[in-house]
Order: sequence, then structure tokens, then C-alpha cells
Amino acid sequence: MATQHLRQVKMTWTALLTLAYFTYLLVGAIIFRILEREAENNNRDHFQLEKLRFLTNYTCLDGPALEKFVEVILDAWEKGVNPSGNSTNPSNWDFSSSFFFAGTVVTTIGYGNLSPSTVSGQVFCVFYALCGIPLNLAFLKQLGKCLTVHLGQLEKGMVSVVPHKQTVEVLAVSFFLISGSLLFLVIPPLLFSYVEGWTFGEGFYFAFITLSTIGFGDYVVGTDPEKRYISLYRGLAGVWIIFALAWLALILNMGTRIMEHMIGLTHPGFKKQEEEEEVSSSKLEDLSKI
Repeated sequence: MATQHLRQVKMTWTALLTLAYFTYLLVGAIIFRILEREAENNNRDHFQLEKLRFLTNYTCLDGPALEKFVEVILDAWEKGVNPSGNSTNPSNWDFSSSFFFAGTVVTTIGYGNLSPSTVSGQVFCVFYALCGIPLNLAFLKQLGKCLTVHLGQLEKGMVSVVPHKQTVEVLAVSFFLISGSLLFLVIPPLLFSYVEGWTFGEGFYFAFITLSTIGFGDYVVGTDPEKRYISLYRGLAGVWIIFALAWLALILNMGTRIMEHMIGLTHPGFKKQEEEEEVSSSKLEDLSKI
């Protein structure tokens, strides 16, 4: 009887979670459409107008010739070549940029502004990702454990000052959240804004889109052909991404546990189900070690 009740609770929460998930996607789609559709239409009209002006000023060109030139520009952009500037633009495949690209592959960020153009590079990228993504996950998991250990040591050190355990946990997590936010989400965007000429909002947007592994590619560091970057700039950005990902994953994991705890307080059946799943998971881990 109890098992049947737990199954019903599990099915109910699965249905509710599914409904909430797709509702969230639908709401996001509607809001993005409202916010961005008009701007897209304006940009499209502006581009068409600029093409007409170009043809008017340069009568030696006709419409098909201009369209062919636009295709050449788009093809160059897709292959990672910035069409603005000249041939002296910095290479996208120097060591620092290559290190940055390798980091975007194994972290699954994939900005989309740069990709291998040779068959050998594409084949290598596939196998490199197959081996690198699990390695990256293992490394981030271990790094997260190290951060958790330091968080635990911080809590122990604060116990002698504040006797209440719950207060200590809240203070320790708050300190961890604030210090990590400054180190990974405030200071780097400031530096990126200064170097790239972005606003702080654009720098923060780039940081969050990167660390959440969404990676639209609309903002990428070290790609402005009119700027001279230090040789290690993109490499250092890659190192920032790796360590910031570990911190953000730990924060998101904490948030997930808090939500599950809150659900467990209001629905005891859900909490019991989670405990049984944790026991089953631990048994599978023990079997895998044999």
C-alpha cells in the first residue's frame, strides 16, 4: 500500500515537473518573441535599405553581384575570419586562442563563432570532445568537492564564534556566494568591459551566458580586429571559465537541494522517495567499484 502511494506521488510530481518545465519554455518563447521580433524586423529593413543605397552609389555593381559578395562575407564569418579590417588581423588559431577554443569544446559552451574548417580538424574535434567532455565533468566534480571541503572548514571555524549551527551554515554559504560572485561574476565582467569596450551589463551578460554553457556567441572576448590583445588574454579567459564553472555548478547544486528540501517539508512522500533513490544510487556506486 505504501509502495503504491509512493508511486502515485512520483507520477504526480513527474507530471507537475513536466508541466512546469514546458510552461516555462512556452512563457520564455512568448516573451522573447515580444521583445526581439520588432528589433529583428527593423534590423532586416535597415540592412535591405543599406544594400539599396550601396547599389545606388556604386552603379557598376548589380543586385546578383552584391548578393554574391554578401555570401562571401558570410562564408568568411562562418569560418572564423573577421571580414572587417585586413589580412593582418590576429590569428584565431594561435596558442592562446586554440587553448580558449579547446576549453569551449570540453565545457560544451561552443560559441559558434569559430569551428574547425578542415576535415582532419573536424574529425579530431569529435574524438577530442568525446574524451574531453567526461574528463571535464570529472574534473569539475572533483573541484566542486574541494570547494565543498573548504566550505566545511569555513563552517567549523565559524562555530567557535557563532554557537548556532544553522546560523553558521547560513553565514558560511552567504560568504561563499558573495565572495564567489565577486571573483567570478563581478570582477571579470569589469575587466572584459574595460578591455573590449563593452558596458558592464554586456560584460556581465557575456559572463553568465558563458558560465551557464549557453554560449550564444554574440559576445566573445578577444575577437575585435581593431584591438591589440596580450598573447595570453584568451587563455586566461579559458582558465576563468573552468574554475567559475565549478563554483557555479556548486551553487546550482545547493539551490537544487534547497528546493528539494522545501518540497520534502510540504510533501513527505516526495522526501521518502528521494531517500530511496539516494540509497539505490549508492548501491549502484558500490557495485561499480567492485
